[in-house]
Amino acid sequence: ASLLRLCILAVLWGSGFLFVKLALRGLSPSQVVLGQLAFGALVLLITLAIRRQALPHARREWVYLAGMAVLANIAPYLLFSWSEQRISSGLAGALSGTTPLVTLLLARIFGVGRLTLARVLGLALGLVGVVLLAAPWHDGSRAVSLAGVLAALGAAACYAGSYVYARLLLTNRGMEPLVLAAAQLTLGTVLLGTAVPWIGRQPITLSSSVVLSVVALGVLSTGIAYVLNYRLIEDEGPTSASMTNYLTPVVAVLLGIAFVDERLTWNLIIGTAMILVGLWIAEHNSDERKVASDTPKLSEDRARG
Repeated sequence: ASLLRLCILAVLWGSGFLFVKLALRGLSPSQVVLGQLAFGALVLLITLAIRRQALPHARREWVYLAGMAVLANIAPYLLFSWSEQRISSGLAGALSGTTPLVTLLLARIFGVGRLTLARVLGLALGLVGVVLLAAPWHDGSRAVSLAGVLAALGAAACYAGSYVYARLLLTNRGMEPLVLAAAQLTLGTVLLGTAVPWIGRQPITLSSSVVLSVVALGVLSTGIAYVLNYRLIEDEGPTSASMTNYLTPVVAVLLGIAFVDERLTWNLIIGTAMILVGLWIAEHNSDERKVASDTPKLSEDRARG
């Protein structure tokens, strides 16, 4: 059952990049993200109501959650959506695989983890993979948008920063992760909703594929994915749950090829493989057990889009 949930979770997160690409055919990035947050929050609020669990009460917790909503949801979702106007959904998904590597680096910088030789090697290998994905030697029609690549990497860095932020300010407060996630997405919806009238004025062109993509992005790739992720952590622990980091980029690449006619190039294959191998080296080193308690859990607060 846990293996099945792991595979479903990888498909839900990986398909999020495809849903974004399809939704952008009729909506601006901010409009897509607002729909994603709203439908995701609805799923989690319904889940809390069924479980008869309450949202946080303390004002300080809501302040911290507002920061988390910006760092873990609004900023990366907007960056990924903006990037997918310039690069393929498969490339964006592959670049998202750098998140755990950047998390290890930020954890060291903020003193909640430490780097070992194996982790440095993993980070270096992942960086080489990113260069291969960006393919700076291409020009003309084959050139990859540098702005799109940087936006996707910025989104991955936001995710990474959110893990460290959560470890320092939220996960030590005794609240269940699902409660935190529901409050976080609700706040994100409210905050972005107040800004969309000014930043999301692009004319809306609705079609069945656009509407269904936004609903699927929020309900499946965000809301239900959160529920499955926390259930997987409860049953198998965060280490097993983090295996989705290896599957999500692969799913994103394959779906992009299958549904939006994106090309499978040699550098996309090798670059994605190098990022995933770098992640494996960084997460499975000889000091893993000794420092596990000092590093952020890579899947505790994640939501992909």
